[in-house]
Amino acid sequence: MIRILQYDKAGNSEIFARKAPTADVRDIVADILRNVRERGDAALFEYAEKFDHAKMDSLLVAEQEMEEAVRQTDPAFLAVLQKAASNIRKFHQKQVRSSFIINDENGILMGQKIIPVDRAGLYVPGGTAAYPSTVLMDVIPAKIAGVPEVIIATPPGRDGRIHPEILAAARVAGADRIVKAGGAQAIGALAFGTESVPKVDKIVGPGNAFVAEAKRQVYGTVSIDMIAGPSEILIVADAASNPVHLAADLLSQAEHDKMASAVLVTDSPALAEAVRQELEKQIPLLERCEIARASIDQNGKIIVTPNLQLAIDIANELAPEHLELCVDQPFDYLDSIRHAGSVFLGRNCPEALGDYLAGPNHTLPTQGTARFSSPLGVDDFIKKTQYTYFTRDALKNVAQDVALFARKEGLTAHARSALIRTEDEA
Repeated sequence: MIRILQYDKAGNSEIFARKAPTADVRDIVADILRNVRERGDAALFEYAEKFDHAKMDSLLVAEQEMEEAVRQTDPAFLAVLQKAASNIRKFHQKQVRSSFIINDENGILMGQKIIPVDRAGLYVPGGTAAYPSTVLMDVIPAKIAGVPEVIIATPPGRDGRIHPEILAAARVAGADRIVKAGGAQAIGALAFGTESVPKVDKIVGPGNAFVAEAKRQVYGTVSIDMIAGPSEILIVADAASNPVHLAADLLSQAEHDKMASAVLVTDSPALAEAVRQELEKQIPLLERCEIARASIDQNGKIIVTPNLQLAIDIANELAPEHLELCVDQPFDYLDSIRHAGSVFLGRNCPEALGDYLAGPNHTLPTQGTARFSSPLGVDDFIKKTQYTYFTRDALKNVAQDVALFARKEGLTAHARSALIRTEDEA
């Protein structure tokens, strides 16, 4: 049963506790990455057989398999994929940056170019569930950014095939290549390249502890988006909120993973107890009830505060992945929210809207990293190159300043490189 904590009685260690994954998989992941780097495709085939129980002739999804998967997909679901993709494109199109030029002084021109990475690798989890939503959320911003080649890596089933709904989402989103590989070995293939898998410039997407650790270890060889932890939801709710709705929203994240975190913060003791009782009614009805039960019992909590402003302060301190504001006037509190991955406003905006259909991205910072990082977006797939142009006269006007600065740092060659160009020609 979920714990109820009274803010004025519980210590900060209980209120702000966040359980991080405890498994230390660094050495295992390092061995997998080393094997993939040294043996390429052969290692991927072996890991597919060992971990996914799949024997395959090819690591890449063929066009025929893609077309067959689209044909097998429920037409109603295809229509939903298209609708979601449209919403995601509309939202992320607003994130596109423009190059700029500054030319406001004679003989001086400066600027910045926005350039997409050449190749992006997107990890899509598999195993206990299929996530076509992650395909849309990761591929579409990359394509809007202008990435020429977008490669998905996702684990195969025992039959050596990818879930048809993953492939259907990949076709809708515009992915260029799909690799049948999961776990740390997939991250290694994307980071180092193999005979079948080209090396990418950036790897994004969520995954389990092995995927997260692999991303950590290949950072520097490639760029990554973030180190994602277990799913999180924090709900700030007032006394008028419906406990049935709140329990359902908490469980929408608890069913992801036994390590997922579901937290309610309210100023109503009566609501806190009602939600606790409602959770006990709803958990047995879930298909993934065992996972949700473990998440709620081990990581869930309800915090009762004297007022809603303190609830907002707690939310900012925890910096959750998903934050629901279930209050009458949610926009009154929006400016007070400083640290959250994605905010869902009002009583009719469950977090599940953001997972699938609304348009903002669902690949979000976890474990409190929303204090300094952002949701996945178009910016994750671009880089910026700056440039500078001076005429000889413009350089003469500042050469002494450059030289003085250089000498203060003890770098006389820097000073000479500026001054030598301004010396009178013989």
